[in-house]
Amino acid sequence: MKQRVITGIVAGVFFLGFAILGGTWYNLLILLMSLIGLYEFIRMIGVSPFGGTAFIGYISVLILVFPSVLASLDISLSHIQIIWLLMLLFLTATVTTKNKLTVQTAALMFIGVVYVGIGFYYIATTRQLQDGLFWTFMILVSIWGSDAGAYFVGKTIGKHKLWPVISPNKTIEGAVGGIVIAVIISIGFALLSDGIVGVGNAVLIGLSSAIIGQMGDLVQSAYKRVYGIKDSGSLLPGHGGILDRCDSWIFVFPFVHMLALIPY
Repeated sequence: MKQRVITGIVAGVFFLGFAILGGTWYNLLILLMSLIGLYEFIRMIGVSPFGGTAFIGYISVLILVFPSVLASLDISLSHIQIIWLLMLLFLTATVTTKNKLTVQTAALMFIGVVYVGIGFYYIATTRQLQDGLFWTFMILVSIWGSDAGAYFVGKTIGKHKLWPVISPNKTIEGAVGGIVIAVIISIGFALLSDGIVGVGNAVLIGLSSAIIGQMGDLVQSAYKRVYGIKDSGSLLPGHGGILDRCDSWIFVFPFVHMLALIPY
């Protein structure tokens, strides 16, 4: 537990420091995290992380996270178009490799690339908005508050299991505690924001950070259980890998954008 807390604090300060810097440094960090995240996913599903299939995945994540790469080449494609072409590419590869790349593996690769790429795209994009540092801090602190609240409330008074087949340690009491803490944090941001965000929207962001964030964590737990692994990686002592640490982020950031809870 001590190692987990220390790693969490150091990693959090490190990330927020880059968020404050913004610009190229922040974008490079997001790109690195997204590529490591896909690397972890690829290893988990049993694909060689340094083969041709993986290489297609890494390039695809780069383009999804930073579509401006295509714009610099005078190529104009929306995310929907990029995702469709990616699907076509993976399915075509099943034919050209004579099913050495199976449909099942192609489907998993497609899911992994979209899961990681779109999630980190919205994390990067949020920082680029007007008041982007505020929005980034608000969402992250709400997520972290939810995680901490769920853990400590669950440990203190948790009796009823939330979803024991997927994550045996999570409790309903902990989940509710995480939601309450996230909403309180988001309201605090609203009250200190000097009009950047209203209390109503702040409550919705807090609810999203907690509920969708906890769902992201459960999804991560579910597929790790399928593959019989404890963590997606070992980069962060006590936390596992990038996907273990960012599983809530890559669900919450796209969700709040899609609900137009923050300006885009």
